Amino acid sequence: MSRISKKFLDLKKSKKTCLISYITAGDPSISSTPEIMESLVNSGTDIIELGVPFSDPMADGPTIQRACERALKQNVSCFDIFDAVQTFRKKDQTTPVVLMGYLNPIERIGYEKFSKLASESGADAILVVDLPHEEATDIVNIFRKDNLESIFLIAPNTDLSRIQKILKYASGFLYYVSLKGVTGASTLNIKETREQLKNIKKAVNLPLAVGFGIKDAETAKSLSKDADAIVIGSAIVKIIEQDQNDKIKINNGIMDLMKPIRSSLDESVHTGG
Repeated sequence: MSRISKKFLDLKKSKKTCLISYITAGDPSISSTPEIMESLVNSGTDIIELGVPFSDPMADGPTIQRACERALKQNVSCFDIFDAVQTFRKKDQTTPVVLMGYLNPIERIGYEKFSKLASESGADAILVVDLPHEEATDIVNIFRKDNLESIFLIAPNTDLSRIQKILKYASGFLYYVSLKGVTGASTLNIKETREQLKNIKKAVNLPLAVGFGIKDAETAKSLSKDADAIVIGSAIVKIIEQDQNDKIKINNGIMDLMKPIRSSLDESVHTGG
């Protein structure tokens, strides 16, 4: 059983919602990335999404775009990120790590080489933002050979027939983008999102995560009633941006943000599949 499947199974037994946290690898530095990953786990994170910095992150809002720019200025590469995951794995063998990014850096390295190195580093899954399922057969099969799961995004305008096609390629969990916009947006309609989540959950056989626009405990708790996982991203990256040179402030800021979210999710009895 994969780390991701085990995590969702354990949380389901405890009737808890999975908390997924995103950071951009290499921000504020690649050497600090494993430490921040540890801080996320200590503050209640169940799965870590590690962003692979890219020059044109089309799905990311200004906060994460700036994080990518800061990392790229330091010449952070995929190889550096593999090393960071490997360092994290020396202390943590159980927390799943998803590498989230775009196709271009993977193609530059080569599908097979990227997949092999990602797996060897201790990563569990890959989410390629700009990879539609129609073009995913080759890369998904390569990932499968290296025991890497493939996470796919679905949007508010993704109809159920298309979701069924995506499920043939997806594993680990499905990531529902809660709004038509970029990360960090503030136009989230809770009622509408909950209705959409309910409809999707009836049709899918994978855990359903929801992200984009979730910034606080109240929103997380509300959406957790109809999702298996809540994703927090831009709010964490903003903390890192504000305190670039102060590890203690970054750690404390992450704790102050995430612990109330973790507590609110634990207060909500989750019975979803």
